[in-house]
Amino acid sequence: MKDNVCGIVAYIGPKDATPILLQGLQRLEYRGYDSAGVAVVGRSGLKVRKTEGRVRDCAEGLPARFKGSPGIGHTRWATHGEPSDANAHPHVAGTVAVVHNGIIENADELRAKLVADGVEFSSETDSEVLAHLIARSSAADLAEAVRQALTEIVGTYGIAVIDSARPGTCVVARNGSPVVLGLGDKETFAASDVAALAGHTRQVVHLDDGELAVLSADGYRTFNLEGARTTPKEPSELDADPLAYDAGEHEHFMAKEIHEQPEVVERALRGRLDVRFSTAHLGGLNLDPREARAIRRVKIIGCGSAYYSGQLGAQLIEELARIPADAEPASEFRYRNPVVEADTLYVAVSQSGETYDTLAAVQELRRKGGRVLGLVNVVGSAIARECDGGIYLHAGPEVSVTSTKTFTATGVAFALLALYLGRTRDLSPSDGARIVRGLKAMPMQIAEILRQEDRIAELARGLAGHQGAFFIGRVRGFPIAREGAQKLKEVSYLHAEAYPASELKHGPLALISPDLPTVAIVPDDELRDKNLTTLGEINARKGRVIAIAHSELSADAILVPKNERELDPILMSIPLQLLAYHAALALGHDIDKPRNLAKSVTVE
Repeated sequence: MKDNVCGIVAYIGPKDATPILLQGLQRLEYRGYDSAGVAVVGRSGLKVRKTEGRVRDCAEGLPARFKGSPGIGHTRWATHGEPSDANAHPHVAGTVAVVHNGIIENADELRAKLVADGVEFSSETDSEVLAHLIARSSAADLAEAVRQALTEIVGTYGIAVIDSARPGTCVVARNGSPVVLGLGDKETFAASDVAALAGHTRQVVHLDDGELAVLSADGYRTFNLEGARTTPKEPSELDADPLAYDAGEHEHFMAKEIHEQPEVVERALRGRLDVRFSTAHLGGLNLDPREARAIRRVKIIGCGSAYYSGQLGAQLIEELARIPADAEPASEFRYRNPVVEADTLYVAVSQSGETYDTLAAVQELRRKGGRVLGLVNVVGSAIARECDGGIYLHAGPEVSVTSTKTFTATGVAFALLALYLGRTRDLSPSDGARIVRGLKAMPMQIAEILRQEDRIAELARGLAGHQGAFFIGRVRGFPIAREGAQKLKEVSYLHAEAYPASELKHGPLALISPDLPTVAIVPDDELRDKNLTTLGEINARKGRVIAIAHSELSADAILVPKNERELDPILMSIPLQLLAYHAALALGHDIDKPRNLAKSVTVE
């Protein structure tokens, strides 16, 4: 069973919690948006408001006197139980209110025991079990009641709990689902994502798995499931601008984040290009040249777009460093009892740094002595803390569910890694200098692509009139074709399928017709002529071709500036993002919050 991460916000302090909770939930709505709710401890006791729908629906129904502190809030993505008012969080038992991300695997067993003891449930969720376990505890304080309840739970969780009978504290806990604390002046915050804390605090603390924290207005203390206090944590600086969570002049965050990519690439490269020695400076790898030369294989793991970027990265590493490399879905890797080799470098890719399948794979690798690097966007995230070293993407917050700028930043990070590994081996200074020049040119070239948006939008509107599309590419182009197909599926809901161009005649060619357009990735490289042959086969069957190319290969070509052959695929992903966006726009879809999807999958 799977459960997408939802959004949690908690506050305790002298202010009214409700506006803080609602603002935080709006910033986290991309993590789940079928229901929302808040609970606060007021003068008259526990106040709860929850409803099916968006955060705005919850806010519109709040009475003027809905005030208090502490408070907790939640925006949900349904797993156990359909979206409804009853299934929305917070869940209440007596004076206790709970919000929960994750999945309780033994919920049915616990529910049966509670029902046998006379407990009546008001929802279909697994999370309500936790509220009743806490409420039935005879512990003297809320922290102990929560700890006792969690010892009965099997599964994953990120939780926040308040109790109107014990109003001076809020208790949070983490196991497989992120919880971060925010420290303020006589006030303390908690959330499942730092996005909810931006503008309220600059000091944050990340909980570890199996750890609980008692929050008060004066600060916090942490302890484990055995009840022992854990080592005090050094707060880290929160690097999040509240303006990053405002779409500004753009209609959607996806559009904003596509247009941010020239600056994102500049930021990803800043301080990392060593012009003198034609290499990359990546101090965060914790991998010196002698250790880099000892690597005999590179294995990349990730999920979704992170996996496709891993395929791109494997291609870059093989070409530039001449090290055998491949990519695999993290969800498959962790279940097949992989052979972990001492001379293999493992690279875990996750935009959020919390993707559960990827995190579990990293933990398994570490248990078996594997060396793991992380490519993540969120500083202090679980995967970043588990890895031996890595590269932060520095893409800034990505609010739209659909990954755009983080995919591009990951491609750039892989190019830097491949350059570094290559220059410790047999990549010549002249070839290294060529890649450095290519990387430097990318921000300007991305801006040039974005200036073609009107033309791409016109093609996308035509694409939106079909039921689906093929995406094809060879070798370097195939991971980009896969990513393009995923983008179109995610936001337009059109069926899209990616194939290696060489495989088209081995079956899929039977589907080619005027009603099924093909998006072809055709860089000017050694495979160009073979790609042109494939386009000829499609044209002979009256199939429409949208060519992502460096020259006019079809009436519907989208021209991409020429870079180095190894780096061209990164640029060729940009038009595909715009195609997907404008196709979805033409179809009237909720682009930033596509159906059935949420931003991060942090539990299995």
